[in-house]
Amino acid sequence: MMSTVNRQPSTDNKRIIITGGAGFIGSNLVEALLQDARVKKVRVIDDLSNGYYSNIQAFEGNPKFEFVKEDICNYEAMVDLFQGFDAISHQAALGSVPRSIQNPMRSNAVNVDGTINVLHAAVQNNIDRVILACSSSTYGDSPTLPKVESVIGRPLSPYAITKYAVELYADVFQKTYGLNYIGFRYFNVFGPKQSPDNPYAAVIPLFAKAFREGYAPTINGDGETSRDFTYVANAVQANILGLFTNKKEALNQIYNMACGEQTTLNQMVENLRQISGKNIKATYGPERAGDVRHSKADISKIQNLLGYEPKVKFAQGLEEVYKWYIESGHTFA
Repeated sequence: MMSTVNRQPSTDNKRIIITGGAGFIGSNLVEALLQDARVKKVRVIDDLSNGYYSNIQAFEGNPKFEFVKEDICNYEAMVDLFQGFDAISHQAALGSVPRSIQNPMRSNAVNVDGTINVLHAAVQNNIDRVILACSSSTYGDSPTLPKVESVIGRPLSPYAITKYAVELYADVFQKTYGLNYIGFRYFNVFGPKQSPDNPYAAVIPLFAKAFREGYAPTINGDGETSRDFTYVANAVQANILGLFTNKKEALNQIYNMACGEQTTLNQMVENLRQISGKNIKATYGPERAGDVRHSKADISKIQNLLGYEPKVKFAQGLEEVYKWYIESGHTFA
């Protein structure tokens, strides 16, 4: 007979799991949570296959911080590691549309099977809630702009399918086991600690590296493809709001996590020219398979239910991250 669990969320002294906490978004979130007086413990779980220990090395010695090298695909380990914790921010995933096209089996194993492990291990440990890193790729071929959570199209890549499956599983786990969740559809998040050297690196770190080193970046297509580029501080804000909200109506929802802006790749290159002071022009290549042409988020839902407001808009964020790449000396290892 099916049973559900009754959870009593606490707002102080939270013990929080961050899967994928050595990754780009995860490590920025860890840094913020370690400075939050409401947090008692942060346990990072990461197998370092897609993250970098250097992203979290500075937290060594912090009494709130713990790192465990483990794979979310190891269900028994997740059950054991979640014991005694209140909430999970599940950031572990294999991103990148091209990677999923090259190896859809691996993307599915990590993004879908790994997430099911996290969700079920959370149920086994009476976890209050799980925050999920979802994706704007879920909107697929829907031409609607801005993107509204309730209107999606057909996914255009294996990666997009895996991220939509995460949303469906979360909903079923809530209905079946009573596990609370919040899912954030990230819109092209960028910022410090995002590697430009990964073979599946995102466009902004790649282009920032090109300008830093003085060579022309390559745009896939005509450069008029647009994105709602979102600085990582906004993603951190959203996750913290989701972890601590006491509003029942805010739980068990999927939210757009973005700035509500639209910037083309050509505009982004022009911004980098102005920021860097370098007269570098992009070259153009073929369109990339599986890419969405235009993307812009309606963020009214996350504003209304979670009180989210983007603190850093695109232009400021691009300037800040370019400065970080120039000055930080951070190595990805």
